[in-house]
Amino acid sequence: MQLQFLGTGAGMPSKERNTSALALRLLEERGKIWLFDCGEATQHRILHTTIRPRKIEKVFITHLHGDHIFGLPGLLSSRSFLGGEDTLTLYGPKGLKEWVESTFAISNTHITYPIEYVEVQDGIVFEDEQMIVTAKELEHVIPCFGYRIEQKPLPGELLIEKAREMNVPKGPLLGKLKNGFDVTLEDGTVVYSKDVTSPPKKGFVVSILGDTKYCESAIELSRNADIVVHEATFDHSTTHLAANYGHSTNIEAATIAKEAKARNLILNHISARFLAEDLQKLLIDARKVFENTFISKDFSHYLWKDEQIIEE
Repeated sequence: MQLQFLGTGAGMPSKERNTSALALRLLEERGKIWLFDCGEATQHRILHTTIRPRKIEKVFITHLHGDHIFGLPGLLSSRSFLGGEDTLTLYGPKGLKEWVESTFAISNTHITYPIEYVEVQDGIVFEDEQMIVTAKELEHVIPCFGYRIEQKPLPGELLIEKAREMNVPKGPLLGKLKNGFDVTLEDGTVVYSKDVTSPPKKGFVVSILGDTKYCESAIELSRNADIVVHEATFDHSTTHLAANYGHSTNIEAATIAKEAKARNLILNHISARFLAEDLQKLLIDARKVFENTFISKDFSHYLWKDEQIIEE
C-alpha cells in the first residue's frame, strides 16, 4: 500500500501546494487506486505521476467545500476520454450526486462508464473480502467525514517443508492450502491448511480525516491505526482561528494520534500562511507531542511495507 499526496494545501492553491487530493495506491492489493478528495486541478497533478485515471476505482469525498471537490468533474470527464470503462463509485455527503450530475447536465458532459453514488453516513460504507471502510462525521462548519480503511487479515505463508512431510505433492493442492482450504490426498489423508501455514498476517489500517476540529470521532477513526492523515491548517499560535473555522492545529493533530495510540501521523491540509521555512517548526512542535509525525508535501509518497512506514 502506498499513499501519494497530489494536493496538500488548504483553501486555495499556492505555488507549493495544490488543493486537497490523496491517492491510496492499492496496486498490489487489488490493482486499483482509491482517491480521497479531488480539489481543483487534481488531474493536472496526476499528469506528473504514474497514476492512470482508469485505474481509479473509488473516490471518497470528505465534504463539499470547493478545495476538496472542484477538480472532480474534470477528472471524471477525462477518465472517459482516456478509455475508462469500469464502474467508478463516488462516496460523499448528501448533495454530491446532485452537484456532479448538475455540472454534467449544464456542461453537456457525457460519461462513458457507470458512476455509482453512495451517500455517506456514520458506519460501514464499503466492505468486500479484502477491505472495510468506515466513515464517521467530524466537526467542521459543514457536514464532513473521515474514513478508516482496514485491510482484512492476509493468509499466512505456506510452510512448504511441513507440507512435504505430510506428502502433499507439488501442484494445485499447495495453492489451495496456502489460500486456506483443506485438501484430501489420493490416499484419503486430509491435510488441514492451518497445519501447514503460518498464522494470518495483520492487514494495514489507514485513517484519512477531512477538515475538522479536535473531536472524539477523529480519535475513534484513528484508534490503533498504522497511519493517520490529519489536517493541520493552523499552528499553536493560531489555535483560536482553528476553532473558529472548524480546523485543527498541528498540536491538536498530534494529540489525536497520541490519544488514539496510532503508529504514525502525516500532517496534511497546510495553510498557505506557512512558508517553506515554517514547516520544520510545525513538524518539530508536533513531534514533541507525537514522535512519529511527518508533514506531507505535494507528490510525496509514503509506502507501508513490513509493518513500517517508508517516506519516499
